[in-house]
Amino acid sequence: MDQLRHVIEIWTGYGQSLAGSIGALAFVMAFIWKMVAVEPRSVLEAKRWIGRIVFGTIGVEMAGILVRVLVDSVPH
Repeated sequence: MDQLRHVIEIWTGYGQSLAGSIGALAFVMAFIWKMVAVEPRSVLEAKRWIGRIVFGTIGVEMAGILVRVLVDSVPH
């Protein structure tokens, strides 16, 4: 069981790191898009994307916490 727990924790960490890196890159790109956009509609769309990225990043962190809770709830 300890080996399975270790594998789950490692892959959860990899997933969170990957999502965090992609999320940070997407956030920067959306922020740049917002800053250079000329049309008000484009600025609004960039703001929406920033909100989605932030919400998605928080969701990934919450999923990681849920995985840890579920793995810790399994009896040894």
